[in-house]
Amino acid sequence: MALSFLPELLISILTLLVIYLYIKSWRSRNPLRPKDWPVVGMLPSLLGNLHNFHDQLTVLLAASGYSHKAQGPVATGMRFFVTCDPANVRHIFTTNHANYPKGEEFAEIFDVVSDSLFTVDGESWRQQRGLFQSVVGNPRVLESMASCCRDKVVNGLLPFMARMASTATPFDMQDLITRLVFDLTATPVFGVDPGFLSPDMPSMRVSDAMDTVMEVGLFRHIVPASCWKVMRRLNICTERKLAMARMLLHGFVREMLEKRRAMSPNLHEVAAVDILSAHTQYSDGFLLSKILISYMIAGRDTVATALPWVFYSLAKNPHAVSAIRNELASIAYREGTRSVAFFKPEETKSLVYLQAALFETLRLYPPGPFERKAVLDDDMLPSGHKVYSNETILISIYAMGRMERAKTAMSTSQKGGSPRMKPSCGMCHPTSSWPSTQDQGCARAKTSPLRR
Repeated sequence: MALSFLPELLISILTLLVIYLYIKSWRSRNPLRPKDWPVVGMLPSLLGNLHNFHDQLTVLLAASGYSHKAQGPVATGMRFFVTCDPANVRHIFTTNHANYPKGEEFAEIFDVVSDSLFTVDGESWRQQRGLFQSVVGNPRVLESMASCCRDKVVNGLLPFMARMASTATPFDMQDLITRLVFDLTATPVFGVDPGFLSPDMPSMRVSDAMDTVMEVGLFRHIVPASCWKVMRRLNICTERKLAMARMLLHGFVREMLEKRRAMSPNLHEVAAVDILSAHTQYSDGFLLSKILISYMIAGRDTVATALPWVFYSLAKNPHAVSAIRNELASIAYREGTRSVAFFKPEETKSLVYLQAALFETLRLYPPGPFERKAVLDDDMLPSGHKVYSNETILISIYAMGRMERAKTAMSTSQKGGSPRMKPSCGMCHPTSSWPSTQDQGCARAKTSPLRR
């Protein structure tokens, strides 16, 4: 009687032994690849490394020859082809781009801005893109944006930094840049300055809501659609946060619209130079709100994500700061003996080292770390991989900019070391033959799925 549990114990021990041997065998054959579990696929590995997703993806692609196929749990239909191969990227974005739309699932993932330029395909995308280009290409709009930018820097950013420097007070650079860029984005969109970069530093709950949209978007990319849809129906976990963020964003848009109407009841007036004035043909107020939110996210997350990394990289490389200061010195000398020199955009276009530092930072820390595409019809990629209809393609722009370092890390790991992806901050060191994100034309005017 006392040994009645012995069969169950032996079965449990045998099961654990089989799992252990399976894991050990997998690791010996694939030391750098995430564990592909029976039934659940790579989902546990992805969720476990969500905090370090892009670096892990870079190491995986380096170990897989720049492309890798992955599957989600059984019966979920999650089939991914992940790549950073430049030939594949060129094929997907240019040679056969019609076969690789964003897809309906992408629009579902970012339903906060569904039916906007960010999520639509085909004719709707062409119409919205044409309208947006006509607006931002308007000389009067560009002049207004340049004036707003100079005013914010001269009367907002520089006085704040001077005050912090005089008192040796530390401050959050990313928060400061986010406030600056948020105001610079909202003003040309609505024709109203929200005033987040001001002496009293008001709450940035709207900006936090945009962060939530991107974070939940990344989570939805990784887990099965049925999982997050159940969470949305029950209004729990990340979906509850997203629902609150959606309310905040639409509330902010309504507030800005009310302020805009108070300034000028006629949105059609010829003197208006804001983006909102070009979208008055939308009778659906909710759709207009989503379009304006997408513009806000696109403008804020690209620049506000990149600039803090620029300052971070410069802080880590004093020699780069000295070289840029030397380039600026000749321009500042022409400006006279003022304590603070303000540079015009056309004066800085010829500064080679400054531009190189910006491009190097964008290579290391692209605001849009990856692109997602759907596959309409079966196709053969230049790398020799075949992709099938309804598969999802993830293009790691982050990995493209770091692939030579990833291959080095992989070699170190195979010799017994540990693969650690440490960002190169050499600033303008000679790059490899791999094209940067700018060379491939993949740097998009959209937000990052994950703000690092």
